[in-house]
Amino acid sequence: MSLSKKMLRDIKINRTQFIAIFLMAFLGIFAYSGIYGEYYGLVQTSDEFYDQTNIADGWIYNTDFDDSALDKISEFSTQAERQEVVQSVADMENQPDITLHFTEKGNISKFYTTDGEDFNVQDASGVWLDERFADARDLNVGDSITFEFDNITITKKIMGLGYSPEYVYEVSPSSLTPDFNEMGFAYLSYEAYPEDLKYNTLLVKYDSSDDEFTKKLDDSIDYQSFTKKEDHLSVSKFADEMAQHKMIGDVFPIVFVLVTFLTLLTTMNRIITHQRTQIGILKAVGFKDKSIILHYISFGFWPVLAGAILGLITGPMIIPQMFYPTMMTSYSMPSWHPGFDMSFVYIAVLMVVLSVLVTYLSCRRISKENPATALRPKAPNTSSKTFIEKSKLWNRLSFNLRWNWRDARRNKFRALMAIVGVMGCVALLIAAFGMNDSMAELKSWEYDDISHYESKLLLSNEANPLELYYILNETNGSFIMQQSMEIKTDEGEDTVTLLVSNNTDLISYTDSDRNQIDIDEGDVSISKKLADKFNLTVGDKIRWHIVGDDEWVSSKIGQIHAEPISQGLIMSPDTLEDQGLDFTPTNILTNDSFGENFQSIKSVTSIDKMEESWDQMTTAVMMMVYVVTFVAVALAILVLYNLTLLSFTEMEREIATLKVLGFKTKVLRKLLLTQNVIFTSIGFVLGIPIGFYFMTLMLDAAGDSLYYIPTLTWGNILLSAAITFAISIGVNLLFSDKISDLNMVEALKDVE
Repeated sequence: MSLSKKMLRDIKINRTQFIAIFLMAFLGIFAYSGIYGEYYGLVQTSDEFYDQTNIADGWIYNTDFDDSALDKISEFSTQAERQEVVQSVADMENQPDITLHFTEKGNISKFYTTDGEDFNVQDASGVWLDERFADARDLNVGDSITFEFDNITITKKIMGLGYSPEYVYEVSPSSLTPDFNEMGFAYLSYEAYPEDLKYNTLLVKYDSSDDEFTKKLDDSIDYQSFTKKEDHLSVSKFADEMAQHKMIGDVFPIVFVLVTFLTLLTTMNRIITHQRTQIGILKAVGFKDKSIILHYISFGFWPVLAGAILGLITGPMIIPQMFYPTMMTSYSMPSWHPGFDMSFVYIAVLMVVLSVLVTYLSCRRISKENPATALRPKAPNTSSKTFIEKSKLWNRLSFNLRWNWRDARRNKFRALMAIVGVMGCVALLIAAFGMNDSMAELKSWEYDDISHYESKLLLSNEANPLELYYILNETNGSFIMQQSMEIKTDEGEDTVTLLVSNNTDLISYTDSDRNQIDIDEGDVSISKKLADKFNLTVGDKIRWHIVGDDEWVSSKIGQIHAEPISQGLIMSPDTLEDQGLDFTPTNILTNDSFGENFQSIKSVTSIDKMEESWDQMTTAVMMMVYVVTFVAVALAILVLYNLTLLSFTEMEREIATLKVLGFKTKVLRKLLLTQNVIFTSIGFVLGIPIGFYFMTLMLDAAGDSLYYIPTLTWGNILLSAAITFAISIGVNLLFSDKISDLNMVEALKDVE
């Protein structure tokens, strides 16, 4: 009972130190469980959605799958069903694009209904519509909607609204983020198709590996292409997003926990050292070593336990909710919720156990001493002279530098902890600011160096050629063709973007250093990131086809360009036609702020709107930058405060001695400041490459569509330095009063 009262009294007297211990434990577990809770939430929510909808393991595409083809594939697949997938426009303002799925059974990649009736494959009069498109267009269950495709017009009643596992991510034709006002999807019964139905898509589920299934598929039927689940655009894009969040969860929280542990170690050493005399008194009045050890273990146990529990509760509650609203603008799922993993509990328990171990190791040595020895102040560490101290240079150094050199050598562990703590904080700051700089560079690269137009006009599928050429002449614009294409190499396959453009000042092509290059007539140029992915160089051959077109083309790579946002091929219209394909313009680029109304123009996107779309797309990453920056600054404050307090405690007798010898408070304050600045400088320099490495890991996990080049700017370094050294100097100033108020008699006397 008496030791419990002493513990409460000590905690009250040293509340600042114990609050610091609590906050360190809290921040470490808060960051770990919060960031990983957000990641596991994405994984668990998407897996649950995919399981509920029985997402396909693969999609096979052809012009027509007859019953014979279905029977052959059913022999080596667990499930197989056909769909006719067509592109249509809805008969409403701006004619939004709607992808129609006329499905035979509806058991694979099922429509997930959130409002209205469940999908009924026997209902020929109804349609089940994309909920996000319906919300954007103010459509409800019971309304009628008309679709136009292939000179066919059908009108259906909306029977249900919901989601599809194939459209967690949807590609917008006019912006980087989905515009649900301009696009959507719908599911209908095969009986709703007004003419003879030819299925162009076959969805399959199988137990074998992807390679085994592909081999059996090649031996069974002729088909255009096969896309496995991992390569499906929606699945792969969301997987890339999760991979980037996982990388953040792998890197940053580990740094938080390590820095927390190191700071806790130094803090508990300081507390045990500061209460050395009290321990000696307890031993002298009869308290057993076991009781004393358990007493001091509780000093580290309770604050760390409270911080870990609070972090474990609040982390998954707060951090995921900061990211999900921004992610919902780009991805569509029926529910979003944080995830949980037992590793959260394991890390929290590990931190508590380590706090107990650290405290035990700190007080175990003194518990073995007899009361008389324990009552005496701890003898200062000694060290032999080094080569520097024996050299002539030593006598030329100031007293400040010589004193700090010897103090650091006597207290190597404290010096190491200071440097490592600063390294961790600086690495987080460098990585966070570097991600911000890299995204800013990407944006500048795309919209300053490459895109020089003011408006991008999306052409209607039913565009009037005469009207298009009139618009082209009036706006002094340029036709381009942008299409999704599938590429195959010996290393694999991918769905990327084809850009076909005439020589125009409205678009520039660049290399990896952002220098402008020309793509020669007749050359097929591949993007740098795509070339690296498939290990391709100039002269290699690739096979590709435009999505929706049956004809595969074999091309020789003539050049390699660098594109920050869209990966794929670039060529001229003449080069495309030399490949046997027609140049079909999809957009007009112009320097005018186009605002006229033409039936041939489906939508107009300004460059400003594209930049806004980019900012929206990177909001989730920017939120992570803000979170990491905040926690890094908080950790820096706590680390440097604890280390400065530890230094002051360990040097208390030396400082008192110097005061007795006549040293002014200003000089003594400078001693502490010099030591802080030296340790901070070493930690800062060593933290820069670690931070750059963390940043590189993060950017490499950004997915296949974005070509990040890790950027470490002087602005990043100087800003990180300003924050780190400002905290270091600011914390040092807090100890000015402690030096002035130091009781020299108490600090210098020995207990006999």
